[in-house]
Amino acid sequence: MLEGAEVRLAVDIGGTFTDIVLDVGQDRKTRKLLTTPQRPEQAVLDGMRLILADARAHISDIDVFIHGTTLATNAIIERRGAKTALIATDGFRDVLDIGTESRYDQYDLSIDKPKPLAPRSLRFTVPERIDAHGAVRLPLDEAAVRALAPRLRALKVESVAIALLHSYANPEHERRTAAIISEEMPGISVTVSSAVCPEIREYERTSTAVANAYVQPLIDGYLARMSDALQVEQYRGAIYLVTSGGGVTSIETARRFPVRLVESGPAGGAIFAAQIAARLGESKVLSFDMGGTTAKICLIEKYQPETSRVFEVDRAARFLKGSGLPVRIPVIEMVEIGAGGGSIAHVDAMKRVTVGPESASSEPGPACYGRGGLRPAVTDADVALGMIDPDDFAGGTIKLDPELSKQALLRAVGEPLGLSAETAAYAVHEVVCENMASAARVHAVERGEIIGQHTLIAFGGAAPLHAARVAEKIGVSRVIVPSNAGVGSAVGFLAAPIAYELVRSRHVRLDDFDTDGVSDLLQEMVTEARALVETGAAGAPVRERRAAFMRYVGQGHEISIELPNRRLATTDLAGLRQKFEADYAAMFERPIPGAAIEVLSWSVLATTEARNPPRVADVARMPAGKASGMRKFFDGRAGELIEIPLYRREDMAPGATIAGPAVIAEDETSTFVSTSFDAHIDGAGSIVMERKAA
Repeated sequence: MLEGAEVRLAVDIGGTFTDIVLDVGQDRKTRKLLTTPQRPEQAVLDGMRLILADARAHISDIDVFIHGTTLATNAIIERRGAKTALIATDGFRDVLDIGTESRYDQYDLSIDKPKPLAPRSLRFTVPERIDAHGAVRLPLDEAAVRALAPRLRALKVESVAIALLHSYANPEHERRTAAIISEEMPGISVTVSSAVCPEIREYERTSTAVANAYVQPLIDGYLARMSDALQVEQYRGAIYLVTSGGGVTSIETARRFPVRLVESGPAGGAIFAAQIAARLGESKVLSFDMGGTTAKICLIEKYQPETSRVFEVDRAARFLKGSGLPVRIPVIEMVEIGAGGGSIAHVDAMKRVTVGPESASSEPGPACYGRGGLRPAVTDADVALGMIDPDDFAGGTIKLDPELSKQALLRAVGEPLGLSAETAAYAVHEVVCENMASAARVHAVERGEIIGQHTLIAFGGAAPLHAARVAEKIGVSRVIVPSNAGVGSAVGFLAAPIAYELVRSRHVRLDDFDTDGVSDLLQEMVTEARALVETGAAGAPVRERRAAFMRYVGQGHEISIELPNRRLATTDLAGLRQKFEADYAAMFERPIPGAAIEVLSWSVLATTEARNPPRVADVARMPAGKASGMRKFFDGRAGELIEIPLYRREDMAPGATIAGPAVIAEDETSTFVSTSFDAHIDGAGSIVMERKAA
């Protein structure tokens, strides 16, 4: 037993690696294992046993288990979810195909749209009608609902989504439909849109309900197996799941609303970057999270990641909004591309080197893993360039074969283009860095930000190898690689607050404002949100944040305006208008004088306080001393092999300074310091790369 110290375990299941972080008081241990895609809990349990052995602890010593995963996202992208049916109002069978009637590329006559998760053959309708004010215009035909059960059974449907017209205003018909289906088909998964997304906008609400139904059997089964396995191992502590919005929630809530887990892994990374930014006083940050399967980029202003209420899954076009399946949930705003260490490189029909989005994942993995993979991945390029020590990858737990990397690169890239293996590796490295630089530029421009004014915080197993080159391409002069960067998302989980956000639609104009009705709605939401948070808060204070989503009458989208944490009064209306017009002017240069304003939806966030680290003091810089060794590195610009110094991160004291090019190696990852940068270790143990003076 570990007396006195709180023991917290975080697990992040990615497409390629499963990361484990164990905090025992102030002591931290980490592990990185290949993900076991057929039974993801196997890698979790194996990793737990290894890391507990490192700490000489038992699973019963763990107080808190925090878990994030990309399983829900991957199930949607790879179409591995349940066979899902949709029950809609008569006349609305095709809402998933019609969408918003917009085209993400209006000039492309043959655009590809992602296929709906519920095909048309599995969409059914029932007679009923509720209007936008919640009044019943046509009673629900319960006989028609019961008549659907035999058809659903015959089609072997595993999960049902129910999305009826205007159910956000009155959920009565949806709840009754769910009760009948559950009665007729015991054990089937049922999702009602009024529970998972009680908001206006029919297409997004239906899409979110279907996505929740699609992943629910998979995630529910996985979480049930995980919970049972932990009980067998004698785990007695609390289990939390990280949500897409950056908070953690109970396992029971996650099993009901698994769609909230769609971006849980990347959300942990954004929390990690925000914590590092606060610790180092970096108010404008671009977080760069590159793992084995994807790369994620997020803007962080004043130590807070940008958030959104809509996320698109499975985009048909990498950077084009509207080309994916909309999921309307609270989410940390980021751009995600198929550019990870396992992303596969090839030459396309136009003789261009292309990387991703297909990934080698953990099975079979990049060619250098020696597990049967024959196609080169980004990791193969990094190994062939000499950036990765093949004998010390993942702390020496995975031995890499550079010859397999070179052979794969020659077959897929070198021979078709007449290049050597090393030059092919350089081409792959350049292309993947340009992909990420392009994503960062687009993400910044969409938000009116100047990308070069930000500090780049790089983490994930692959990001530190590519961060310097990405920074060169986008004009960033300062790059930070924090301690434990290779398992950054899992570290971020440990800092996440217990939180849950509710959003509900109720249309109100400021010039005809029902203060009592709105106050009653907000209080009802506060009670529900607090109930979901306080059970896991273990007595910790829970605060709330209320907001209204406001717009000028007739506009298509809203902006969020914070509300006071009390009942509203008519005297608050002038202040609401002032806040809205100030925020509107900040975004669009000027308000519209005298224009009518309306509120479409209301939000309540209940949350505990995040764990904020103390600021780090500056340290005096000094030469790092002798390198641990030398590595042969292929300099693609010069077209030749050169020798560069190799340093071990744990041997570098705070203040230690080196000049690039060099490699700083550690168990979880390696950092490449390019010729353009100097690097030093700061007071927090972070590697700080600063561009050399011209």
